[in-house]
Amino acid sequence: MKGFSYLKNVTTLALDRERCSGCGLCAHVCPHQVFVIRGRKTEIVARDACMECGACALNCPEDALCVDAGVGCASGILTEWWRDTFPGRRGGPESGCC
Repeated sequence: MKGFSYLKNVTTLALDRERCSGCGLCAHVCPHQVFVIRGRKTEIVARDACMECGACALNCPEDALCVDAGVGCASGILTEWWRDTFPGRRGGPESGCC
């Protein structure tokens, strides 16, 4: 899902680097490569790419990440991606089926 971006400077994503253990789960589950691990700590490198899905915060064992999941446009981004990737094909996020 490269090339998608969220509105500039509006994401609620926040990282507490003191709590971060550098396990990398956030970078692993993020669909937009928002995070990288440097010096055994997570860094946010693409904040505006965050669609506030909340996967990073849900998977962080140290509660170092906080995001107000569900307030962003994740559904809109996924729907647009589905239409561009599978033109004319039924299903996807709009079908109500995961």
